[in-house]
Amino acid sequence: MIKRLNYAILAFAITLLNITIAKAQTSGVLYGQDTSRRVITTAVPFLNFAPDSRASGMGDVGVATSPDANSAHWNNGKLAFIDQDYGFSASYTPWLGKIVDDMSISYLSGFYKIDRVQTIGTSLRYFDLGEIQLTNEQGISLGLENPRELAFDMTYSRKLSEYIGVGVTGRYIWSNLSGSYSGNNGAKSGKSVAVDLGFYFDKKYIVGGKDTEVSFGAHISNIGQKITYSNETNADFIPTNLRLGSAYKTSLDPYNTITFALDFNKLLVPTPPLVDSNGNIVRGRDANRNLLSGIFGSFSDAPDGFSEELREITISAGAEYWYRDVFAARAGYFHETANKGGRKYITVGLGFRYQKFGVDFSYLIPPEQNHPLAETIRFSILFNFDRGIDDSESISN
Repeated sequence: MIKRLNYAILAFAITLLNITIAKAQTSGVLYGQDTSRRVITTAVPFLNFAPDSRASGMGDVGVATSPDANSAHWNNGKLAFIDQDYGFSASYTPWLGKIVDDMSISYLSGFYKIDRVQTIGTSLRYFDLGEIQLTNEQGISLGLENPRELAFDMTYSRKLSEYIGVGVTGRYIWSNLSGSYSGNNGAKSGKSVAVDLGFYFDKKYIVGGKDTEVSFGAHISNIGQKITYSNETNADFIPTNLRLGSAYKTSLDPYNTITFALDFNKLLVPTPPLVDSNGNIVRGRDANRNLLSGIFGSFSDAPDGFSEELREITISAGAEYWYRDVFAARAGYFHETANKGGRKYITVGLGFRYQKFGVDFSYLIPPEQNHPLAETIRFSILFNFDRGIDDSESISN
């Protein structure tokens, strides 16, 4: 079935391929963002989509929550703290179901605990953009194509002490937005490599006779070269992102626990400057910069100064309740400032664990009607196993 949509991720590819994509019946774009506002855009934004149901059920928090098989996406530093010895998870998300019915995100992840200090992990993220009708500037059909994107990761996570862990992830990124069509500009698949760095602190206390756990996390993802679909003069930043957050877990009684978590995110890429009708910069800085200048300059390049820099921070807050570590209920909220995209939504989720098996489900509820992200559902299944690692030896040994 032919799908016709106005898709933000294809905006820069339209110029390269000399094609036009007809507008969808709704005005939404991939993120649910309003492109008339000063929104920071990057290539391959799918790298920052929440891939699993547990975190997405808590408002997209995850940098300091307890580790699981999907930890490498949120904070690779916490993977070394995982209780099980090895396991894997599979997640599936039908994407933009309010607009099309054949877009989806699939995510496979796994981990292996070398010893009580070191853990390795791997993951594969696959974004199927669905079938799209390409046309040239005269509206003549160029055929059907099926754009696809993927990223493959390898992670190493290590405890530095009983309370501190760090991690590093290497990532290969492949993006094909034009299918087999090359156009007049020699369009091609985009490729890039990137690195993630993570830090995690976790300590348990006894407060008022109850078990309590406090965690902090910091994670910088997608530190990597720009990606291009034609030549180096048309390269775009990938979504380098800084995530900071904390989590507080406490036992209500021997059978019930609850966790509260809060994350802050900021894209470490240039903010678009204000320009006049001739294209001259009025305020801000030229966004065409190299990687390091883009990262470090992202804290001070907003045209409206520090107040605008603060508005570029998104906030995620969530809670997770467990009964006997078997049944979980989750809820959360995601907030983005209106002139930076305006994404706002409530999330809810459920989880179930039985011995080695687990399943999670989440559902996204935006406040606006006919929102592109409305009714987004995520499913995850996971399997965890133990092989009897000796935990009696200290970290220093």
